[in-house]
Amino acid sequence: MIKRALLITLASLVTLTGCHSFKKENVQPPTALAKDFKPTVQVTRLWRTSVGDGAGASGVRLRPTVVDGVLYAASTDGKLVALDAASGKSLWSKSSRTHGWFGWGDKKRKDATYAGGPAVSGDLLAVGTLDGHVYAVNAKDGSPRWDVAVSSQVLASPVIVGDMVVVRTGDGRIYALDAATGQRRWVYDQGTVPLLSLRGNGPLLAANGVLFFGSDDGKLVALRQDNGAKLWEQKLASGEGRTEIDRLNDADGAILLDGSTLYGTAYHGNLVAVDGPSGRPLWAHPFSSFESPAVNDHAVYGVNDASVVWAFDKNGGADMWKNDALKYRWLTGPAVQGNYVVVGDLEGYVHWLQTGDGALAARERLSKKAIRAQPLVVGDTVYVEDVEGRIGAYRLSAH
Repeated sequence: MIKRALLITLASLVTLTGCHSFKKENVQPPTALAKDFKPTVQVTRLWRTSVGDGAGASGVRLRPTVVDGVLYAASTDGKLVALDAASGKSLWSKSSRTHGWFGWGDKKRKDATYAGGPAVSGDLLAVGTLDGHVYAVNAKDGSPRWDVAVSSQVLASPVIVGDMVVVRTGDGRIYALDAATGQRRWVYDQGTVPLLSLRGNGPLLAANGVLFFGSDDGKLVALRQDNGAKLWEQKLASGEGRTEIDRLNDADGAILLDGSTLYGTAYHGNLVAVDGPSGRPLWAHPFSSFESPAVNDHAVYGVNDASVVWAFDKNGGADMWKNDALKYRWLTGPAVQGNYVVVGDLEGYVHWLQTGDGALAARERLSKKAIRAQPLVVGDTVYVEDVEGRIGAYRLSAH
C-alpha cells in the first residue's frame, strides 16, 4: 500500500510533520529571538555557496555529506555537486537538466528530483529520487554508472555498505542493490504501512553486519545486512489514540549507534535506548519528535515536536536540561560541535547551545530561508543547508 503524504491543511501539515515551513501559516508563532542576545563564543563563517534549488517546497530533508575533504550535495532540480569542504570551491557539477543525465541529451526525460542527499564510498556516489530511481555516479567526476527504478520515492539518503547500495522507499520496502551494476540483491517488505503518515523516512544505519531503521509505525527494526532477514524489532511508540492523527507514530529521525547502544525517537512516542545486538530496551523517556537525536560522551540531545531542545542522561534517560527559548521555530535535529549543540530554524538562523546547561551561546544567519536538515559536523566544522540550496560552513573559537 502506497504511503500517503500528510496533506490535511497547510496549518496541520506544519504542526504534524514538522516541515519547518518557510510559509506564514504556522499555527503557533515562532518565539521571537532576543534582541539583546550576547554571544559567549565566536562563530566564523568559512564560506557560503549555492548548490542548486535545494529542497524547495518538496518537504524533503536534503543534507550534504563530506568524505575525504570533499562535500557532496544534491538538489531537487537535478544537480549533483562536489565542493572542496575547506574552501567551498567547486570541484565538479552535473545537471540532469543539461545532460539528460543517464539519457545524456534525451529531452523527453524528466529532471532527476534528488531527495535525502547523496551517499559516498570510495569512488561511488549514490542518490535516490522522488520519482523512485536510484542513481550511481563516479564520485571523482560525476560521470554516470547506473540507474535503477524502485517501487516508490526515495526520501532518505542511501547507505553504501560493502559491495551494496541500500535504499528505503516510501512504500515500506528496503532494496539492496549491487554497487557495481545496480542489480537487485534482496528486498525487505515491511508489509502494510499506515494509511496516514508523516512525509519522510529516516536514513538507514549500517553497523556490524546489521541494518537499523525507524519504521512508519513507530518501531526500531534490525535486519541482516547480507540477506535482509529481520533480526528483531522494538517499539518506539504505542500507536494508540482516538483519531488517525493521534495514532501517527512515525520514526522519521536517524537511528544513532554509540558503542553498542542504539538511540531513536518517534512522533507521539519516546526517546528510547536499546541494546544493539539483542534489541533489548535499556530505557525509554516520553518524547515526541520527528527529528534525529545527537549524542556525546555524557548525554543524548533531542528536539521535540514543539522545538524545545532537551538533554537526557545517556545512561539512564534522566532529564538534564531543556531550553524553550527557540520554541516553535521548527528546529532541525541537533548536532554536537565540540561543547555545543547546533540547530537550524525556519528563518535561516543557526543556533549554538552549551552542551552542559543548554544556554544559548551563539547564532548566525545562513539566509532568510528555512533550514530543514540536521547540521553536519565534520571535525571542527559544521555544514548547514537551507531549503533553497545555500550551504554554509562554520567554525567556533573562544570569544
